[in-house]
Amino acid sequence: MNSNNTPALIRSLIIYAVCIPLAVWIGYLLAAPADRATFGYAGVLALIILTPILLRWHHFLLVASWNFSMTIFFLPGSPPVWLLMTAISLGISVLHRAVNSRARFLSAPAITWPLLFFFAVVLGTAHLTGGIGLHSLGGDVSGGKHYITILFGILFYFALTAQQIPPKWLGFYICAYFLTGCTLAIGDLAGHLPSSMNILFALFPPSGYDMETAPGMVDFHARYNGLGRLGVAGFYFMLARYGVRGVLLGGKPWRWMVFGLFCAAIPFGGFRSFIIGCGLIFTIQFFLEGLHRTVAMPLFIMGGLVAAVLLIPFADRLPYTFQRSLAFLPLKLSTAARMDAEGSSDWRLEIWRYTYPKVPQYLLLGRGYALSKDQLAMAASQNFKYISTAEEVDITGNYHSGPLSVLIPFGAWGVLALLWFWIAGVRVLYNNYRYGDPACRVINTYLFASFVCSIILFLFLFGGIENDLAAFAVLLGFSVSVNGGVRRRMPAPVPVVDQAAATPQVRPHFQPYFQR
Repeated sequence: MNSNNTPALIRSLIIYAVCIPLAVWIGYLLAAPADRATFGYAGVLALIILTPILLRWHHFLLVASWNFSMTIFFLPGSPPVWLLMTAISLGISVLHRAVNSRARFLSAPAITWPLLFFFAVVLGTAHLTGGIGLHSLGGDVSGGKHYITILFGILFYFALTAQQIPPKWLGFYICAYFLTGCTLAIGDLAGHLPSSMNILFALFPPSGYDMETAPGMVDFHARYNGLGRLGVAGFYFMLARYGVRGVLLGGKPWRWMVFGLFCAAIPFGGFRSFIIGCGLIFTIQFFLEGLHRTVAMPLFIMGGLVAAVLLIPFADRLPYTFQRSLAFLPLKLSTAARMDAEGSSDWRLEIWRYTYPKVPQYLLLGRGYALSKDQLAMAASQNFKYISTAEEVDITGNYHSGPLSVLIPFGAWGVLALLWFWIAGVRVLYNNYRYGDPACRVINTYLFASFVCSIILFLFLFGGIENDLAAFAVLLGFSVSVNGGVRRRMPAPVPVVDQAAATPQVRPHFQPYFQR
């Protein structure tokens, strides 16, 4: 045998030595019963196989995982995939920093300090109110899911700011960040697919409302939450990728059509907050791009008037979810849609009237999220839905109010940390919007508009700090990663003075001829 083939022979032997035992193990797992342990072993195996890809593309996969709706159902608690990617990406970035002294996390101390303060508030509150209990891990105290979501949301920011997004790949990152939200619509297929496809809904949980009528049957009042969120994700993608100017005045009709399709999907969710949120962020970005000073302003007003004229006569003939989404407008709607929306509003007002008097007793020390064994048993009982709203709120902590979701669990310290975080975040996003790279102008405008819109919705419409803090942190982390930190106003250039031109020339003294 030729000695030149020895390295190739060694590589072949190594490949066979790895692949043959691996194939045997996979065959055994496929023959074993499909329980959590089997899926767990398969997950570990897949993680090992994908290690080279994770080492190279972990930051891109982290961005793509945020809106990806898949859950890891075989792990305790069925965590969403972004929690796992946060741990993996942050771990790889820290390891890279340990072995390479030139590797640095992007610097944004204005955001780092309030996030660390909030991190400390969460851990301190958990320590003083029963700890971070996870019933899925066999703990006697439950309620730790909210703690985990908040803490990992903060860690997601640090994982995202571990490195800068390459400018040439910015478009791919934006697509991955937003369009993976289209997977939310998979959960709406639960009422339409046969039971043999249930494994699909273990990965993508059902997300619809009022869809449990019968197998293969869906109620007329069914609300396709996933399809509505798909429309919102596509709506935001168009604004972040092309901006209002690029969509309306870009001279490309396909953008109008795609944008219109996403807008048409939003009301399928039946949520008024979807319509209000999309309209608010569109308006803010419209003014930030300066379109109110162009010909687009009268065209925009004219389009709104035409839509209103066409909508008013046929409002009560629209699908049920559309009518419920538009229930905040003074339109003639069906009685069922109007009563459903008003009942939801009255229910929230009842919760707030019951909860706000309890705020003073939680100012110094919040109640946290810990649930005792008795409270957990009550929440798991069949009679839980028949107890009073007051008792339900005390157990679940679902206040349907952003301010209450901070005041009750974390007290005044949580409010202070959140206000500090908001003020610092608005300044950072404004600086990146104002002084960032012109090539990133559209995405910086969207991030600034989205952050301001999210604060308004959190304060006055609907919010929950257990989920929204992560959303705020991700917006800021994406901005810092896109811009390589926080942009500042560039100092005015000092004019270069030509010394030869600035120095006055001294003319020789004139002497009359007769004095020479």
